[in-house]
Amino acid sequence: MKLYLVTDEELLLGKELFQTVEAAVKGGVTMVQLREKNSSTRDFICKAIRLKEILAPYRVPLLINDRIDVALAADADGVHIGQSDMPYQLVKKLLPAGKIVGLSVETHQQVLEANQLKVDYIAASPVYVTTTKTDTITEWGLEGIRWIKSVSRHPLVGIGRMNKETIPDAFRAGLDSAAVISAIISAPDPEKAASELSALVNPL
Repeated sequence: MKLYLVTDEELLLGKELFQTVEAAVKGGVTMVQLREKNSSTRDFICKAIRLKEILAPYRVPLLINDRIDVALAADADGVHIGQSDMPYQLVKKLLPAGKIVGLSVETHQQVLEANQLKVDYIAASPVYVTTTKTDTITEWGLEGIRWIKSVSRHPLVGIGRMNKETIPDAFRAGLDSAAVISAIISAPDPEKAASELSALVNPL
């Protein structure tokens, strides 16, 4: 999951969601999270089902942000939850075995608490403050990434201004995966943008 795409329809700049995601996968994206802020439950489920169909031939997992009901209805590969979403213990009870569960961490205490959970990864949110996510507590920065890596037993995803300029240093600091939004979603050529980022997270 080195290159992890998080969708945001407000940042598509006129492009079509499904075409953009498929282009990004062709460029090297290895996991996709469908994040919907304004869709109805019905529309969210329909988008999830369609996206899973598109991703299946590429063997790229689809995660759903926050909504366990949508993940179940669409038989998505997993969910990503934040600290104010459904508690992890309930999520694990509701999801079938083998589904992926990712958890955002925004404080040092949350990182340590996550060590007691069988999540598949934790996401440092945000590595850098970004306009696409404004409800966070602080930014981790590179020192924060190094600290998390030194104490956490989970794979570490970074989200928040992950782009060509920031990804190399963030990976050197310890990231296992970069969750990218606008650097791919808003790019005129999402496949090319994903390919360039893929080269950074999968160096030859």
